Amino acid sequence: MVDTTKNTKLFTSYGVTTSKAINPDMAAKMIKKAKRPLLVVGSGVLKPELLDRAVKIAQKANLPIAATGHSHVGFLDKDVDAKYINVHQLGFYLTDPNWPGLDGNGNYDTVIILEFKKYYINQVLSGTKNFSSVKAIAIGRDYIQNATMSFGNISREDHYAALDELIDNL
Repeated sequence: MVDTTKNTKLFTSYGVTTSKAINPDMAAKMIKKAKRPLLVVGSGVLKPELLDRAVKIAQKANLPIAATGHSHVGFLDKDVDAKYINVHQLGFYLTDPNWPGLDGNGNYDTVIILEFKKYYINQVLSGTKNFSSVKAIAIGRDYIQNATMSFGNISREDHYAALDELIDNL
């Protein structure tokens, strides 16, 4: 088992609450427990090793994908439900309980975050943390303090192993 709960060093200031460090098996349990989960990917996912794993996560857990930045191009020929949206707009929409979602079936209760710049996604999740009940599970290689739960700061090799373990547990 990859220990993704180590090294949760903070690089920016944070508020009263900070994310709980989790392992891949707990992340998988939370994803399976979610009623309306959404996989949110940044353009860092376009590395082949990460794109393949993101596709497997989406397929195995039957997750729709919010493809932000230019990440949408990576999912065009894959058998997944990926839609483009700006991550700042998505953060704003997630705070609105009446937002119909990307599919028209309502807002999401859980977002799974993968491959964003740490300083960038922390700001977006600051809004969802403080102004919504949406849970955020960060499964990238950086500890995201404004998520509800997050992997710690881990090496690229440990990150790949953690994602493979997550896939196995879904």
